[in-house]
Amino acid sequence: MTLGTSKSALHYYYESLVDGFNVPVSMMPVGGGVACRIAACETDLNVCCPSTSVVKRQGKVAGCKSACLAAKTDRYCCTGECANPKSCKLTIFGHLSKVICPKAYSFALDDASGLKTCKASRYVITFCPPN
Repeated sequence: MTLGTSKSALHYYYESLVDGFNVPVSMMPVGGGVACRIAACETDLNVCCPSTSVVKRQGKVAGCKSACLAAKTDRYCCTGECANPKSCKLTIFGHLSKVICPKAYSFALDDASGLKTCKASRYVITFCPPN
């Protein structure tokens, strides 16, 4: 979350899946006007995580790496030759994540739907929110 500065009260915020996922979370602005939206991934993505991205602790799935974290390539990280919206494409899991968590920032160049703005003075962060 990036908060407003002395020159602007506008906050930029998002729930990011860019580096992976471990628990459902939501971020809800308190006040700030009707344009303020919830940033969230309220569903457990660990249950549909590709086997190549699974992070286990004591034999149980504890998280899911993003395609970028798992593969470490320009194609999946939207870096280098793929650092633009035309060449940075979502993976199958990225598409699934976007369908399941439409209020989240799903990949590196997901500014159009993932990035939220608001002038709220408070935000409520909820881990494992009811969906």
